[in-house]
Amino acid sequence: MLPTLADVLDLDAVRRGQPHVVAGADRLGNLVRWVHVAEVTDIAHLLHGGELVLTTGIALPDEPERLRAYIGELADVGVSGLMIELGRRYAEELPPALLAAAEDHGLPVVMLAHEPAFVDITESVHARIVQDQFAELRASERLHEIFTRLSVEGASTDDVVRQVAALGGRPVVLENLSHQVLAADADGRDPSELLSAWETRSRAVRPGLRTGYDEASGWLVTTVGARGEDWGRLIITLGAPPSPRETVLIERAATTLALGRLLDRHAESLERQAHGTIIARILEHSYSDPKEAAARARALGVPLSGRRLLGVVVRTRGAAQPAEVSELAEAAAAACKEARLAALVGVLDEGGPDARVGVLASLPARADAETALTAVATRIRRHADGVMATGSVVESIRDVRRSFLEAEQVADVACRSSDDRLFYRLPDLRLRGLLHLLRDDARIQTFVERELGPLLEYDAERGGDLTRILRLYLDAGRNKAVAAQLAHLSRPAFYERLRRIERVLSADLDDVESCVSLHVALLALNSLRQERP
Repeated sequence: MLPTLADVLDLDAVRRGQPHVVAGADRLGNLVRWVHVAEVTDIAHLLHGGELVLTTGIALPDEPERLRAYIGELADVGVSGLMIELGRRYAEELPPALLAAAEDHGLPVVMLAHEPAFVDITESVHARIVQDQFAELRASERLHEIFTRLSVEGASTDDVVRQVAALGGRPVVLENLSHQVLAADADGRDPSELLSAWETRSRAVRPGLRTGYDEASGWLVTTVGARGEDWGRLIITLGAPPSPRETVLIERAATTLALGRLLDRHAESLERQAHGTIIARILEHSYSDPKEAAARARALGVPLSGRRLLGVVVRTRGAAQPAEVSELAEAAAAACKEARLAALVGVLDEGGPDARVGVLASLPARADAETALTAVATRIRRHADGVMATGSVVESIRDVRRSFLEAEQVADVACRSSDDRLFYRLPDLRLRGLLHLLRDDARIQTFVERELGPLLEYDAERGGDLTRILRLYLDAGRNKAVAAQLAHLSRPAFYERLRRIERVLSADLDDVESCVSLHVALLALNSLRQERP
């Protein structure tokens, strides 16, 4: 970190000149980027800001107006301070006009009562600057080594957050786009105090840059994401402006978290890896031509061309370890072989919290999907306790993604179902379930923030209940009389709240499309807020 003007005044080479701060004493925290010796008055246009200007004052003008102009130019360019030696131009004190101008512009002026060697001052300050920069470089290199090791070792999100807290000596929180805590380390402090009313506090912190410091909260915040898809924020609760090392720390940690989310993979058989890669690339539309996908699948013994295709998802009812998911994939592959069903079987979202087994079934033109699914599900039950869900039958590789999306949605709902069917289909799902399934999708979170963010912030800042009023109004089918009764408010009071909601959201509550959008956002908000630690 660069030395401050106060640090410079503490150096032996400066103290030998008997320095006295005669103006701008409240600005001694200014950072000194460099030292420049200049006797001419028209020097400002050659400076870049952050310089400490040394002068004997021998060329300074007598006229107060020109002295004020000299000080104004230095202040405008952003110099950190002005140091003037007595003896050559001024005997015992500096001109009042110069000091008054320096106070007006907030420019620190230091008077040297004894003649120092300017070269000693410049060497001392520059040595300190280089030393600090070298220390910062070594610290940055050390952070790079630590987080590279974490990435290589496949450290978990909790491990990365824990390491940031240990290195920074401050509490650290990782949150998603809806300001809900994904991981936190209080660094020995009270976790309940750190996370108290977190969503409300976090909503108030909105740095303008990707990495920024919020003075009101004392938080250093950086956005976490990769490939143009941001999914969270990493926060260090500092309480004071960050040092360059702390900025490097949080940005390097955010990169590690983003890479971990992209690259974390768990061991499985080579066959499952090959199958899973083809399924994943089909779902991501990574193949420029569906024929390429068909050729790769055919090379693995699974024909896709001219067949009826079916997306199937198999997963455990609760959270599963990577090894359990791999075992479930092997069980599903064995079940398909026993039932003589040609299929690609692989693990989807490997290493993520929602890891599950994907099965791309390839059915002959006249085969009955119901019979094939029953046979596979029955055999899976013999090997593992899993939930099997299926999408719609499609006729081309281009439509496989739609079938898998349906199967994933049904599987997530089925995991919370109390009945015990062999497999589940799409009719089990409705809008609330769909929003619940997509609650961790950054696009849903962004939609909720766009639709309801101003209203949530308004309630958080004022302790209001406008969000509840809006929910009652929309749940009542926009029947104001019924909604007012449910809110236990008089009609005039209820109508006034609706008008206030319209002002806060800049929305028309008489417009059907606006109300539908807000209602969906409220349903999504309910899904985001439930079942969270």
